[in-house]
Amino acid sequence: MTDSLTADAAIAVLQEKATPEKRAGYERAFPAARRGEDQFIGVRMGEVFALAKTLTGMPLPEIERLLESPIHEARVCAVSIMDFEARAKKTPPERRRELFELYLRRHDRIDSWDLVDRSAIYVVGSYLADKPRDVLYDLARSERMPERRTAIVTTIYFSMKLRQPDDTFAIAELLVDDPEDLIHKAVGWAVRVAGGDGLRRFLDAHAATMPRVMLRAAIEKLPYEERQDYLGKRTKNSRIT
Repeated sequence: MTDSLTADAAIAVLQEKATPEKRAGYERAFPAARRGEDQFIGVRMGEVFALAKTLTGMPLPEIERLLESPIHEARVCAVSIMDFEARAKKTPPERRRELFELYLRRHDRIDSWDLVDRSAIYVVGSYLADKPRDVLYDLARSERMPERRTAIVTTIYFSMKLRQPDDTFAIAELLVDDPEDLIHKAVGWAVRVAGGDGLRRFLDAHAATMPRVMLRAAIEKLPYEERQDYLGKRTKNSRIT
């Protein structure tokens, strides 16, 4: 292991790149940071991603140490390393399995929407492409919001790369009444990507009652007249109730 492929070295680089101005911006954008529940040091995400790309091949224990950091950008760096490796065709199957298992085992540290979105599609989705997907249904029933978000966001891989949207709509059915706004947005995103007749069947069944943010995300790419029709169903139901 080279000295650069360590969690300590990665965090040192991040600390050198941090600025008070960017930290203040994150604290405005992330409620958890404002509440003191998450620690941002102020590194632009583009710089975090660029660093992560140079760290592919980092030993799994060091990636896990990055995940354990209280610094949000360090955890973004960890999941970005995992994502870059999962996307790479040269990554061997055993390494893909190890990344997948690390993701699930340390989901307690993949604890916000951006960490899920940065890694679930490829780290989890590409690994499960030719395997049973029961684990996603277990995650969809989790009490933890990030795990439920992983369940639905992962399915974007199946729709986008495999043209297999069935899991998206099945998990969306489990989450359509979820209480969390961050799940509403993710479900809308996933069913929009899945698209086709499945999207219209889902909207026909749920447009009148689904959360507005979910509906707006789901219909974003539909023709104007269809968007208006589905929004009208939602508005009409809101007036009735």
